[in-house]
Amino acid sequence: MDKPKRPFRKSRRSFHRRLPPIGSGDRIDYRNMSLISQFISEQGKILSRRVNRLTLKQQRLITIAIKQARILSSLPFLNNEKQFERFERTESISRTTSPRTRNK
Repeated sequence: MDKPKRPFRKSRRSFHRRLPPIGSGDRIDYRNMSLISQFISEQGKILSRRVNRLTLKQQRLITIAIKQARILSSLPFLNNEKQFERFERTESISRTTSPRTRNK
């Protein structure tokens, strides 16, 4: 009735520890646009901490730096250039056509 005990084995999978994207010498600041732009999606959203592989403190500092850069207009709030181009085209078409006259 006693089950033979197997020794505990660790899994054979090797997990590679990824290096954090922010080095020890990098300063997280709203003026460091090359660093800040790594943590923003194509739509202009701030990427999550899990995607960025940042510590909690680093993520907070990045978020603050991005928000400061947006307020100072060095970074756009929205990054939807394709949608904006489509909007301009439809607006220019509607301006060139003559307004409809109502028949009474």
